[in-house]
Amino acid sequence: MASSADLMPASAPAAPSPLSLALVAGEPSGDLLAARLLSGLRPHLPEARFHGIGGEHMMAQGFESHWPMDKLTVRGLLAVIPRYREIKGIQNQLRDQLLAERPAAFIGADYPGFNLGLEEQLKAAGIPTIHYIGPQIWAWRGGRIKKIIRAVSHMLVVFPFEEEIYRQAGVPVSYVGHPLAELIPMVPDEAGARRTLGLAEDANVVAIMPGSRMSELKYNTAAFVGAARLLLQRDRSLRFVAPMAGERQRQYFLELVAQAGLQDVEIQLLDGQSHTAIAAADAVLVASGTASLEVALFKKPMVIAYRMMELEWQILRHFGYQPWIGLPNILSREFVVPELLQNAANPQALADAMWKQLSDAPHRLRLAERFTDMHHSLLRNSAVESAAAVLKVIKAG
Repeated sequence: MASSADLMPASAPAAPSPLSLALVAGEPSGDLLAARLLSGLRPHLPEARFHGIGGEHMMAQGFESHWPMDKLTVRGLLAVIPRYREIKGIQNQLRDQLLAERPAAFIGADYPGFNLGLEEQLKAAGIPTIHYIGPQIWAWRGGRIKKIIRAVSHMLVVFPFEEEIYRQAGVPVSYVGHPLAELIPMVPDEAGARRTLGLAEDANVVAIMPGSRMSELKYNTAAFVGAARLLLQRDRSLRFVAPMAGERQRQYFLELVAQAGLQDVEIQLLDGQSHTAIAAADAVLVASGTASLEVALFKKPMVIAYRMMELEWQILRHFGYQPWIGLPNILSREFVVPELLQNAANPQALADAMWKQLSDAPHRLRLAERFTDMHHSLLRNSAVESAAAVLKVIKAG
């Protein structure tokens, strides 16, 4: 006679847990980068769980963020000190969560100060780690390669020359192209951009881009707008546009302009629209950083400038390995556009350098050719390439 246990229906096997991938982006640029990667992964992993820390662009791809990304967003070497305990606490909590869960892989989107430390601990525990955008060890802090070797299972790089650097160091690496090279058209629509901004097609337009970070605005605004005033003394027909990253940046910019007594300089402030501003411009005065690469991809003449807290400048100036800080010059391996830093980035010097960019027609044509070649060298389908590299790591793991 069958027992009651024999008559019980057999329990269905537990459904397998969906594959899990953890990611961390700590800044808006990393959020965009990781979102593009997720767009390439989702068709291959439709049921996967993507989670960790990220921003609105990642969440639009179905990403689950356990903390607001702005909890991690800190600018500058010294600004991190008062936030260190909070950020370290988040890193430790996420580490413990991931060690317990054991995702198929962890992907750090840039933000190396946070991500490399987390990756090192996860890799030591046997979790594959991928870092997207190699830290600029070719520019400064080359000793960081030792930590990268310990922390990173596979590096994804966005500049062609980086591939050999990591390969020689023994770090598995894939060149996946730069996402900006896909977003920016090979032939920008200058006339269309000017119509969008209400500028005459034959206007002489200068874009002023002192930076999106509050600290960048603090140190760059007076010099940049002071240069604009001096340029107007040479050519009253010049029109100036300045994209602002948000309302806080706009208000702070206006405060700084007033403090410097430069309210008489007429500048058309834009809500975002940085690409439209660059496309519309004859030349751009730009803070060093990714924005300088955007200007190059729009094939525009530029002057790269940067000012910062004096103590931070004294620290950083001793760490550089090469004479360039601007990405267009680094990629060209020469000064194809001027760089003016710290005290050298004063209004008169900036105005003089900008005047050459505006008035030297043969120079402008040569730059357009150089920047077109640069654009082609960076152009890949980064979503497809980066997703393929990640899938290969998962399969091997």
